Amino acid sequence: MSDGAIRSDVGALAYHGGGLTAARRLFPHAPEPWLDLSTGINPTPYPFTPPDMKAYARLPEAERIAALEEAAAQSFGADPAAGIVAAPGTQALIQLLPRVVGAKKIAVLGFTYSEHARVWAASGAEVTTCRKLDELAGADAAIVVNPNNPDGRLCDAGALNALAHDMGMRGRSLIVDEAFMDFLPRENSVAPLPPAPGLIVLRSFGKTFGLAGLRLGFALGDRAPVERMRAALGPWAVSGVAVEIGIETYQDDAWLTESAARLAEDCARLDALLRGAGFEILGGTPLFRLARHDTAREIFLRLCDAGVLTRPFAERPDWLRFGAPDGDADFGRLADVLASIHKANP
Repeated sequence: MSDGAIRSDVGALAYHGGGLTAARRLFPHAPEPWLDLSTGINPTPYPFTPPDMKAYARLPEAERIAALEEAAAQSFGADPAAGIVAAPGTQALIQLLPRVVGAKKIAVLGFTYSEHARVWAASGAEVTTCRKLDELAGADAAIVVNPNNPDGRLCDAGALNALAHDMGMRGRSLIVDEAFMDFLPRENSVAPLPPAPGLIVLRSFGKTFGLAGLRLGFALGDRAPVERMRAALGPWAVSGVAVEIGIETYQDDAWLTESAARLAEDCARLDALLRGAGFEILGGTPLFRLARHDTAREIFLRLCDAGVLTRPFAERPDWLRFGAPDGDADFGRLADVLASIHKANP
């Protein structure tokens, strides 16, 4: 495939991270195995105990699903008044939001994860992107990704709580997507606060525990919309295997603490590596870093030539997002490739 054809087709890699099949097709001569830094998934998966075969052979019991939801709620520090429901991934919950909330005028705090706007627009809603938190209040429903993907922007939990109560008193909804919250201090989350009417908080399992393929996520907050989500999901939405692994992981506070410390060190190491290659660090979370470079698109292509996949942005051609490398070998490979690119184009 010619360089021009590759450049015209990088949109396949800018839509979401993790598109290794598309990357291999576009760069067939790249060395294997690829180093996939295009996602915001913990590169060190939780070492779970393989579930008993009964988890595969039987439908999950309601009591085990309730145990999973209770374990997750305790891990999140959720307020006792909050409802919580497990789902097959956060994306499944995002898909359900228009049906459950039923709003027609939506405000999204941007620039952020594009699926929120896409799903609401597909439902026929009018979607507006706002730049400031106080611009959200006039919508029927507002969406805030906190911490934000891709720049890690954090909105104050107290300010979000005040906005949720203001909107809730007028029959409106606030949706706070906390997919990347688990490795941050609990005071950054709205989950521990008494839920306002209409408040829905989304939490991700797979990103935190490095088990995205298991497909598990949660909605919590005001019991009324949470229970509507439960009804919309129907029975047995979460697999028995996900239930059993989820219960184990959410009860292991020590692993979360150790992982947070390791990821903080890795973030500092990655920031230093990227700065050395001429990037400006714009922000991020413990699971990814957002960096700017005048020739980011060229660097993205050269990284792909070397079998290293990062996350470009069609709307921001000078941005690249780098997921956390997994240990010295991955850091060394990335460092070598970036040094070669920087040497060729200082």
